[in-house]
Amino acid sequence: MKFDRITFDPLVMGGKPCIRGMRITVGMIVGLIASGVNKEEILKLYPYLEPEDIDQALAYAAWRAEEIEISEVESKKVA
Repeated sequence: MKFDRITFDPLVMGGKPCIRGMRITVGMIVGLIASGVNKEEILKLYPYLEPEDIDQALAYAAWRAEEIEISEVESKKVA
């Protein structure tokens, strides 16, 4: 999957994955969703976000979680 809306800049939010260079992190989006805030509410709170930003933030977080789990399992097999 292509994550063209996720950016990394050491000068923005300490290099955390952000949405299109803004000070909105992937973690913040995931946290809002996990807290029960739906996509429409997030878009009202942050009108400069687009629906695709939220979708891609969630997809990126899922991809990273999968990648980390695989790495941990593989490292235990080697040890």
